[in-house]
Amino acid sequence: MKSNRAFVQRVYPKLKQYFAEGKDIDPERIAPELELIKSHTWQSDLFRLASLSWSVPVSNGFGRRLRYLVWDRSNGKLMGIIAIGDPVFNLKARDDLFKWCVADRGKRLVNMLDAYVLGSIPPYNMLLGGKLVSCLVRSREVRDDFTERYGSTRGIISKKKKGAQLVVVTTSSSLGRSSVYNRLKLGEQSYFRSIGFTQGWGHFHVPETLFLELRDYLRTKGHRYVDGHGFGQGPNWRLRTIRASFDALGFKADLLRHGIGREVFVCELAQNAHKILRGEAVKANYRGLKSVAEIAELARARWIVPRAERRPEFRAWTHEDFRSLVVTQRSKTDIAKQATIPFRNQASG
Repeated sequence: MKSNRAFVQRVYPKLKQYFAEGKDIDPERIAPELELIKSHTWQSDLFRLASLSWSVPVSNGFGRRLRYLVWDRSNGKLMGIIAIGDPVFNLKARDDLFKWCVADRGKRLVNMLDAYVLGSIPPYNMLLGGKLVSCLVRSREVRDDFTERYGSTRGIISKKKKGAQLVVVTTSSSLGRSSVYNRLKLGEQSYFRSIGFTQGWGHFHVPETLFLELRDYLRTKGHRYVDGHGFGQGPNWRLRTIRASFDALGFKADLLRHGIGREVFVCELAQNAHKILRGEAVKANYRGLKSVAEIAELARARWIVPRAERRPEFRAWTHEDFRSLVVTQRSKTDIAKQATIPFRNQASG
């Protein structure tokens, strides 16, 4: 998109100092630290710039949302990004795991978030930094941030305090199986485990430009979904908005079936997460939940240092390599978007 190209040109010169070159990294001293991001700050610009290196477009997220920069305190460089937000309402693999009916979902999704951005950026990804960053979701710091921000929220309709406790974070692979999350463990502690696959429905193949036009179309109809993306106003607003637009235009909902099964994973923060989500327990048991520093110590020994010894080519990574990566990924996205039939042409057909 032109807006992304203009954004990169505007912010990269002043933000590139926060991206590591290979020579900046001492694998034995890597020390992650989480910074919670506020909107409309240079940190949010840095998050967006880092996310442009992803191979698939990154959603902005809606409803409840915690976004983090993952810093390496040893050198002041950015090593990864995390964003967790409201989960989708219908997810068969998850619902089967907890034996949920529709009523159960409505009551207990409040205790769950979904990691829709989760990973490390180069050259940390060459050192299996993605595994370390993923493990940080299951940390005391994330639990505490959730409790502080959302633990006392009230229902928009009921006005009752929900008493939310973050006991599970879900995530899914970009495409097919995931080598990062699968059997992700440190010592005896499991961080993510696979619970199945999605059924190939979603909206990642609907480009942002088309989505905005679909939303504008609904606005002309006075549809309630146009701005219904706050927490408590229903699950997966983007998907519902696209579906409502297709319905209004006479298109079949099958257009939202991309056919790519994504592997679904769960990360249980509480020892009794299953009981909480089954309605069989009230208070979450966080015994054994580690801090970011404790997780990092284990990950350095398990993944980072051995990888650095086996694959020292990370040291050759430069700022120019990162800039080239961002340009390349955006070009791929632009080509994919050009291949999508424009909304106006569809409507006129």
